Amino acid sequence: MPFTLDHFDLAAFVRATLAEDLGDTGDITSAAVIPADAVFEGTMDSRDAITVAGLPIAEAFFRALDPEAEIERLVEDGQSVPAGTDLLRLRGKARAMLTAERSALNTVQHLSGIATLTRSYVDAIQGTGAKLLDTRKTIPGLRVLEKYATRMGGAQNHRMGLWDAAMIKDNHVGVAGSIGEAVRRAVAAGIASIIVEVDRIDQIAPALDAGATHLLLDNMAPEMLRGAVALVAGRVPTEASGGVRLDTIGAIAATGVTYVSVGRLTQSAPAADIGLDFTAA
Repeated sequence: MPFTLDHFDLAAFVRATLAEDLGDTGDITSAAVIPADAVFEGTMDSRDAITVAGLPIAEAFFRALDPEAEIERLVEDGQSVPAGTDLLRLRGKARAMLTAERSALNTVQHLSGIATLTRSYVDAIQGTGAKLLDTRKTIPGLRVLEKYATRMGGAQNHRMGLWDAAMIKDNHVGVAGSIGEAVRRAVAAGIASIIVEVDRIDQIAPALDAGATHLLLDNMAPEMLRGAVALVAGRVPTEASGGVRLDTIGAIAATGVTYVSVGRLTQSAPAADIGLDFTAA
């Protein structure tokens, strides 16, 4: 089954990425060093324990340059594997494999890094009942892929863009005049999902009274979060956000919030250590 993601054109992504690397003259190293008829076999493997993401995209890079390449996927995206695991085995035209190598590896390393960090956050809140959300804090142009990676790590996607829910933050409130007025305008515009950021307990009632459908509890300590959750009393979902770290997320999730959102899943995940070693066929 072809790999597809909503709002993502895999073929266009592969073309643009390869074009960036190839420039006007192509892979001059492979052209000079590798015979045109040479065939290489190689294995992509993880040097660390990781949660895998991006293998179908890596395959697309290799197949774009050698449609006849033989590729065997040894694990699936979303799997957590130990260090030393072989991920992908391939055999194809040597020049094509070497030219696609960096683009394929960059993608899998980046996405697996995000998935791996995400899985550590998911594990940290296991048993609390809270769900982990990602954010819009993504690298421009890579949002769909990065949010795919958080899903592979066990998170739930939240707001793919400015188009799928209203998010009323402090600057919106400042311009509108008050939380209540900002929410009323969103309701009047016919927006079904209205998320309101609050950082004080006294902002909750005005937001709910005006029609908020989701509250983002921003930078609240656990004690304040428990009070906010009690006040909301299940009328709308609650989301803890702001400065959440791996060492603090457990206590935050245990306050009874519906969700915890973490920007660093996509902002700060280190690349996974994944290599691709070729041997002559």
